[in-house]
Amino acid sequence: MIISVPATSANLGPGFDCLGLSLDFRNYFCITNSCLQTIDIIGEGENFNKLKADNVFVKIFSENLKKMGISDRTFAFEFRNKIPISRGLGSSSAVISAALGMAHLLKYGKIDKQEILNLALQYENHPDNITPAIFGGFNVAVVDNGKVLHLKQNISDDIRAVVVIPNRAISTKYSRQTLPKKYTNTDSVYNLSRSSLMCMAFMQEKWDMLRIASKDKFHQYRRMKQYPVLFAVQKVALENGALMSTLSGSGSSFLNICFKDDAQKILKAMQARFSNFRVLDLAFDNQGLQIEKE
Repeated sequence: MIISVPATSANLGPGFDCLGLSLDFRNYFCITNSCLQTIDIIGEGENFNKLKADNVFVKIFSENLKKMGISDRTFAFEFRNKIPISRGLGSSSAVISAALGMAHLLKYGKIDKQEILNLALQYENHPDNITPAIFGGFNVAVVDNGKVLHLKQNISDDIRAVVVIPNRAISTKYSRQTLPKKYTNTDSVYNLSRSSLMCMAFMQEKWDMLRIASKDKFHQYRRMKQYPVLFAVQKVALENGALMSTLSGSGSSFLNICFKDDAQKILKAMQARFSNFRVLDLAFDNQGLQIEKE
């Protein structure tokens, strides 16, 4: 059985903990029946021994199988990872979503995405990454009475993402500690207005609105100060035609959205200026979690 889950980018500037989208850049999770449990990691994380000794996918998958009354089976696990770890591109959400999806597929022979999304809250209490990971597209998500309510908009092929991935991680837990406990009324209205505008821009494909809509006063500046080169990344992107340029999640990756015809120009400008960073030209994903093989 094989399940794949896409990378995601959350917050999108002002949409702190509630806006996110999906990128066509996937991790593949494979299980086969085996008399002995084995874990094989190919790609991102393959040199991290800790990921084999204490694997989150295996832990969540086994825990949920046990809840479903299945505890007497062993599997060989193979993970083919493209999503960088601890770079703000939803690697944890991909693991959580895939583990829950695989357990449900094994037990019921199908996947209920909404049920998996609600269960995922036990492991990831912010819905901005797990929602697009499971459903794909551009998503607005809120938590109400322990459940995720969300609306999805498919993303047009007219735009692409140029993603800059620095060679340094930023801890989400640590970066949250740099944020204030309270925000002023002025800053709150600033973010509310721009996150609302961003939602309408994606719905109506008013891409010229994204530069204004992506501005933020809640978290980006404080997080980017931990790694000042990110200000230069944003500047180069906007100078070369990006429609918006925002920290991806808590970073350190940067999401730059642009028209399809401008993607290569931005990619080359980034590669020339930041030669020690990875730069990817990616389409958006509208599928989310997928069963690749049953």
